[in-house]
Amino acid sequence: MKIAVIGGTGLIGSQVVTILNANGHEAVPHSPSSGLDLLSGQGLAEALEGADVVVNLTNSPTFDEASPAFFQQTMDTLLAAAEAAGVGHAVILSIVGADLVPDLVYYRAKVLQENILKAGPVPYSIVRATQFFEFMDSVLSWTSDEHTVRLPATLVQPMASADVARAVADVSVGTPLRGTRNVAGPEVFRLDELGKITLAARGDQRTVVTDSTAGMFAAASGKALIAEDGAVIAKTAYPDWLAR
Repeated sequence: MKIAVIGGTGLIGSQVVTILNANGHEAVPHSPSSGLDLLSGQGLAEALEGADVVVNLTNSPTFDEASPAFFQQTMDTLLAAAEAAGVGHAVILSIVGADLVPDLVYYRAKVLQENILKAGPVPYSIVRATQFFEFMDSVLSWTSDEHTVRLPATLVQPMASADVARAVADVSVGTPLRGTRNVAGPEVFRLDELGKITLAARGDQRTVVTDSTAGMFAAASGKALIAEDGAVIAKTAYPDWLAR
């Protein structure tokens, strides 16, 4: 299959391209560096020419109030071009629990992206993943100083980006789901406890302070970010990933 991977040079996209090509498909990465502008549509017709599948892994450059407009425009542009090119399957990556955290504008923007795809003219699949292991250092940096890291006790079920990429690759070469596949890590943690594990593994002597108001994930309550029954559970455990 010929698969156009939009955002194919990023953390997930580059791994998706590698997996697909290793399995005998023709996966082509597209990004601003290759001349593709998904907002304006520049280079999009050329990227989709002859493609059986398009995987859209582009992300909003910000997590603020500008993110809904970004996803609205890019999805409208992509779906119009995909229909014109005769692409038979469109795939996006979203977030487990995105619809359960309405206080986060970025999560609302991802739900908007999903809904645009669902209502569009191209058969589709949505992969919803939990938070990535690779983002933990950024999470720690949001509410930290030289002595402490403040984190909420939000429940999370993180997974390795490599496992996310495999899930996206698997879905992209299958029949369109016309629905959603949830993927998640094998373990559930409290975010403050995950912070302690991470700092210990890094040899970081800072203290983790539990703060129900700290950081973006303070807006998620209960099991909002935990995968429901039926999710595909990845194999890579966080302690094993940390030890690599």
